[in-house]
Amino acid sequence: MSYGVSAALQAAVYQHLAADAALAALVGSAIYDALPAGTLPDLYVSLGPEEARDRSDKTGGGALHLFTVSVVSAAAGFQAAKDAAAAVSDALVDAPLSLSRGVLVSLQFDRARAERLTDGTRRIDLRFRARVDDQ
Repeated sequence: MSYGVSAALQAAVYQHLAADAALAALVGSAIYDALPAGTLPDLYVSLGPEEARDRSDKTGGGALHLFTVSVVSAAAGFQAAKDAAAAVSDALVDAPLSLSRGVLVSLQFDRARAERLTDGTRRIDLRFRARVDDQ
């Protein structure tokens, strides 16, 4: 297995989301790899947990990365969060990400979970599957 591509994948996902015009129209620059200190905007996107599984074969090292991108909204309903979540999904599915290490083989949507948190905010966690080769 190779976990060596993880940082390159995360950086490419973040850069791709930050450069996406449709997502920026909804959340502006509120796309975070790490949440900033202080008050957060009413609608933002945050990179979340990741799990990696070995997908090496006789041609070399590889991994399947299952990673989460979260959309959080302070709005009373889910509409703003769902619009932003759709923009995240549209931006990432089959995106031609260029990695600083390794090669992205595929990037697919896996699942999503929408919930209202106890503080009244809405949160949608989108999980994606990225297959990478460490070449």
